[in-house]
Amino acid sequence: MFGDMMGMMQKVKQAQQKVEETKKRLDSVFIKQASEDELLKIEISANRNIKKIEVADELLKDKEQLEDYLIVHINKAIQRATEINDAEISAVAKEGMPNIPGLT
Repeated sequence: MFGDMMGMMQKVKQAQQKVEETKKRLDSVFIKQASEDELLKIEISANRNIKKIEVADELLKDKEQLEDYLIVHINKAIQRATEINDAEISAVAKEGMPNIPGLT
């Protein structure tokens, strides 16, 4: 039984290491979100760090519209990044976890 526990602990440690590696890799996975009219473009990493925002000159003339666009499309970009992040981290964590009855 003690050997099984050591083996499980080793698998958990390896899973944690794979999760950390995946988090680092997700820094280089980019999601692009643009408004339908292409006046606003946002690029965000799968770790939810905004990398770039492009605003068309036309939007700069209307502060309220720009604010609305930013709120809507940043939230969409964050949602998409979160979905990718969660899926990747979950897959790696589940793959590396030992088979413990009652936890799946």
